[in-house]
Amino acid sequence: MGVVVSFNEKVGTEGIERLVALVRDDMNRVNEMILSRTGSDVTMIPEVAQHLISSGGKRLRPMLTLATAQLAGASGNGHIRLAAAVEFMHTATLLHDDVVDESDLRRGKPSARKVWGNEASVLVGDFLLGQAFRMMVEVGSLPCLDVLSTAAAVIAEGEVMQLAAAKNTATTEDDYLAVIRSKTAALFAAAAEVGPLLAETGEAQRRACRSYGMNLGVAFQLIDDALDYGGSGAKLGKNVGDDFREGKITLPVVLAFRRGSDEERAFWKSALEQGQNDDAQLDRAVELLKKHRALEDTVERARHYGEVAKDALALFPASPMREALGEVVDFCISRAH
Repeated sequence: MGVVVSFNEKVGTEGIERLVALVRDDMNRVNEMILSRTGSDVTMIPEVAQHLISSGGKRLRPMLTLATAQLAGASGNGHIRLAAAVEFMHTATLLHDDVVDESDLRRGKPSARKVWGNEASVLVGDFLLGQAFRMMVEVGSLPCLDVLSTAAAVIAEGEVMQLAAAKNTATTEDDYLAVIRSKTAALFAAAAEVGPLLAETGEAQRRACRSYGMNLGVAFQLIDDALDYGGSGAKLGKNVGDDFREGKITLPVVLAFRRGSDEERAFWKSALEQGQNDDAQLDRAVELLKKHRALEDTVERARHYGEVAKDALALFPASPMREALGEVVDFCISRAH
């Protein structure tokens, strides 16, 4: 179902191979810490946690923490704990999101809620958040604790904002950008910011890394929005059109709704606000998105935010790590998973 958006760029993991190589040793230590911190005498906790943690995610967010720590010259082991904490925060939000969205698939596998139920998913997500904060405290950096704890609150606010905007076709582009800055980009920004915070670099470097993460996160989510209508289920790891079926107002819909005729706007209202969203309606939605270039323009906006992210890194001297972080932007724009 849907059409494939042509990005005219390489897709896959090629774009992050350099980053993976540069942080490999640190990432091995992060993975060891993740395994040790999911342990519990309550057997369901490691089962549920490992079901998602081991399901093939690229660990991009914790890699950003490791990368920016290296970029800023941080020493010690604090960045290992903070990277693991970032991954736990991300995993917790996925567990919670799948319950809110009633999702059956996550990364191409049955979601945790589908296997163990909603209650277990929520509670194990809470366990992981608790472990994340324990690791933050162990690092002993109040500024890093402040950044990550603030991000946790902002992410929750973003999810509630999205819930309030669901099925509301009056949502504007600015409204939607506010949602994704909170629910998605805030963790990218925090993950990138704590690296230079640990290194105790100047304010300019910290703000540059935060800007990089924030704009990368916006670009990442915009591509997800486009792929929900123009990707393939196998590569998405979820069913194509899930956003449509759930009545989510994403940027492609905002653009097509604004640009459409009265009859087309009536279609979006019936599909999203009244739940008339079967496969035939999804086909019609994709036709309208193509007609009004909504998918292509969503990708173009993502490219814009990606360029802003790259520009933020220009403050740092040229280095393999800076180049690798720039390539991450290209990867996020061109990915099709």
